[in-house]
Amino acid sequence: MKNIKDYTIKELKEELEKLGEKPYRADQIFKWLYKENVTSFDEMTDLSLDLREKLKKEFDICNYNILEKQVSKDGTIKYLFDILDGNAIETVLMEYKYGKTICVSSQVGCKMGCKFCASTGIAFIRNLSAGEIVEEILAVEKDLQTKISNIVFMGIGEPLDNFDNVMRAIEIINYPKGLGIGARHISISTCGIVPKIYEIADKDMQCTLSISLHATNNEKRSSMMPINNLYSIEELMEACRYYIQKTNKRISFEYALAKDSNDNEQDAKELVKLLKGMLCHVNLIPINKIESGKYSKSTNENIIKFRDYLNSKGIVATIRRELGSDIDAACGQLRRKRREKEGRK
Repeated sequence: MKNIKDYTIKELKEELEKLGEKPYRADQIFKWLYKENVTSFDEMTDLSLDLREKLKKEFDICNYNILEKQVSKDGTIKYLFDILDGNAIETVLMEYKYGKTICVSSQVGCKMGCKFCASTGIAFIRNLSAGEIVEEILAVEKDLQTKISNIVFMGIGEPLDNFDNVMRAIEIINYPKGLGIGARHISISTCGIVPKIYEIADKDMQCTLSISLHATNNEKRSSMMPINNLYSIEELMEACRYYIQKTNKRISFEYALAKDSNDNEQDAKELVKLLKGMLCHVNLIPINKIESGKYSKSTNENIIKFRDYLNSKGIVATIRRELGSDIDAACGQLRRKRREKEGRK
């Protein structure tokens, strides 16, 4: 059976025409799925019984089950969802002054192998479909009886390694008669898949692009992030400059500060040199310590000094507020623990 949430509005209209139905019915279905967040076709009461029966025969509605839910004292909530095929993914809700932000996963597992990430060591299984990504948002909204205002693609998986499904998910999320979340409220993070950065630039999307940088030279970055062996820092920065020139949009560079690794004054000087003249912002991240990980969080003193040095040289830098520190905050931790309990990798 086909997951009806995998379809963009245009595609659903085409599917309905094949069933002998009027295309405008797609907008009604989108309203029920994304505004009303129904879990069955029977709840779509302004559709004829005949159409509802057709939909039942052709489509499924993907409705996740909550396997685990952890609530932090700061309001952060981490979900482990059963995605209905024996696999599980993580989704995190974060509370900010400007609204509720959800961090979604884009893959079951991850291929990238970044050394500081809890997803490392969890075998890649498959990409999530567009509808499966969208369902993360809907499942949280249904559980909390609230509306999400911001989306970040920073959960398990590399979004640009699942490019087509992520783009389709964004189209569904962005559609005014669907979830209706504006593109400027959506952020896509990548570890640096260079060809896809050019592709996003050429699409001239209004979403925010975040680059996981974390080091300022090839030797250090390759030791932290194997993707750098495929696309060097020089190639990555060239793609970033193209993106800025093409879109006139600012890039956010993510820089996780690891003790005695990439958090000293020389690293800060090299980062200034690397980013000088670029329309960008640096988001400094106090790294999460993970079991069996070689990296640990930098000292608060070093983090503040690093930020202040960047700001003094004209590079806008802020320190990401630590959320969920009393729960399994790092991407992959909750899923990893559950699989270990089950004796699985």
